[in-house]
Amino acid sequence: MNRKRLDGQIAWISGGASGMGEATAELFAEEGAKVAVVDIQPERGQKVVEAIAAHGGQAIFLECNVAREEAVRQSIEKTAEHFGGLQIVVNCAGVVHVAPLHAYSEQEWDDLMGVNVKSIFFSLKHSLSYLRQNQRSYMVNIGSVGSFIGQAQTPAYITSKHAVLGLSRSIALDYAADGLRCNCVCPGITDTPMLRFHLDTTPDPQATLANRLRRVPMGVALTPIDIARAVLYFSCEDSAGVTGTSLVVDGGYITAAEWETTGQTKFMEPL
Repeated sequence: MNRKRLDGQIAWISGGASGMGEATAELFAEEGAKVAVVDIQPERGQKVVEAIAAHGGQAIFLECNVAREEAVRQSIEKTAEHFGGLQIVVNCAGVVHVAPLHAYSEQEWDDLMGVNVKSIFFSLKHSLSYLRQNQRSYMVNIGSVGSFIGQAQTPAYITSKHAVLGLSRSIALDYAADGLRCNCVCPGITDTPMLRFHLDTTPDPQATLANRLRRVPMGVALTPIDIARAVLYFSCEDSAGVTGTSLVVDGGYITAAEWETTGQTKFMEPL
């Protein structure tokens, strides 16, 4: 019988109530992990837990504002107490703010950085004592193609995602001796609630999406499960020897400086 890749593992997943975090929580449970779904959306988070339980998995929901250190500390401690340890930390919580830099308030800047960057600091600080108890442990942070390139009207978001990649590298270096591998998954255009929020700030969201997808060689938006599979790779020994790096999952979006997809691609057709 094939052993599931995450049998016996316990995972703390921020942003686990929707989008990439939800897909990651469900995939991890399928692979045998016990999962803490950490989010500020209790109704959605509880539904994820119920879906996991319906398929025979084990999960709990923990309401947590990851921009608050005490909330993160409590959620990590509750995870370890409930399941008996912690091996995997996935920082998937994120927000975007659409405005030119001069229009930001200090509070808006700080709020976004708190969720997208400071939360990673908190998660490492308060999970480390548990992670060090394992021979191997894993941290995966969700960056973006915006970890490498710019994007109009989202200066704080782009700054935060550059920071996520740099912080992931620093964590990998500083805690390698403890058996911790830290890596960064950098998604491209992915059909999530955050993407829809961003698109809805434009006059014609569907036209905006279609225009952006013409710059993607595969011609399609990614799905949350595409990103979850990359997170899984970094969260088990399939990626043994890999740390301090990034995996871009973007359909080829940042491969070329200029690109226009015209007509159908085979990726637009169902398998």
